[in-house]
Amino acid sequence: MSLTNGLEIPKETLDAEIQAFFDSAPPLKNRVDISEKLEEFVKKNSLPSGSGGVRKVVCVTSGGTTVPLEQRCVRYIDNFSSGYRGAASTEYFLKAGYAVIFLCRRGTCQPYCRSLPDDPLLECFEYRDESNIKVSQPHSEAVRNAITKNRAAVTGSLLLKLPFTTIFEYLQMLQMIALSMRSLGPHAMLYLAAAVSDFYVPWKSMAEHKIQSGAGPLDMRLVQVPKMLLVLRQDWAPKAFCISFKLETDSKILLEKADMALKKYKMHMVVANELSTRKEEVVVVRSNEKVSVHRNNSLGDNDVESPLIELIVERHSAYVNNSDI
Repeated sequence: MSLTNGLEIPKETLDAEIQAFFDSAPPLKNRVDISEKLEEFVKKNSLPSGSGGVRKVVCVTSGGTTVPLEQRCVRYIDNFSSGYRGAASTEYFLKAGYAVIFLCRRGTCQPYCRSLPDDPLLECFEYRDESNIKVSQPHSEAVRNAITKNRAAVTGSLLLKLPFTTIFEYLQMLQMIALSMRSLGPHAMLYLAAAVSDFYVPWKSMAEHKIQSGAGPLDMRLVQVPKMLLVLRQDWAPKAFCISFKLETDSKILLEKADMALKKYKMHMVVANELSTRKEEVVVVRSNEKVSVHRNNSLGDNDVESPLIELIVERHSAYVNNSDI
């Protein structure tokens, strides 16, 4: 069963809603290429690692989904997510020995690039003349570090980047990833940090061309995106360690909503973060505990993701050890 506004929805109804969403969504243009990349990545990381054990694989979702308002899209609904948390978390997962499938919004923060200026192509290079352009001194170390670590992760088959833009792309790709990770059993983790749209315009009822402003006030009906977390948890990747996120602007209801999401979608963890303090503190909610995680500058934590991923890696290891593999 699933819950919506406090009402139970039979799983058969939820399954039908999800199938209807996928049936009506525009097909992924590069589905075959994505499928081949996923198959190869999961296969390589299913083999014993250098230490002799099986490597853990995490899918990190990052950034926000857009909701197109036209099929030939000019206008869309978006959110403020920069993808910083997903990019930072990916770095710490790689450092902890995980292989990472990074499902990210195009144009958002990327792993190892967080220390670069906002417009690195214009600000990272020093121009002397047309034949002499080099990385400027203030940014040379950051650029070198980003290039080196990113290349090592990608060429070592430890990092697979899959970009999305729309809600349609994101959910189709998430399903493909979860299904491809089923063979990993409890060694798989889904770290769902992306800001996913709650409402969308069905493709078939969407205007084909740019909506004309001369037509007067715009009256548009948005439909609720089917809640797919429960199906992901039970059907797509039933043995994976699953973590979702809950963001609220009202701290008074945050933990209550996180508790509800934990039970509703049968997550192993829900990371609760309040908008104004999300970069300094989060609360990890589990069925038997609530752990506050703080950024600690005295220990060299540049962001809260460092102690957060350390805690999650510890809990995931315990989950693997206790699983009947």
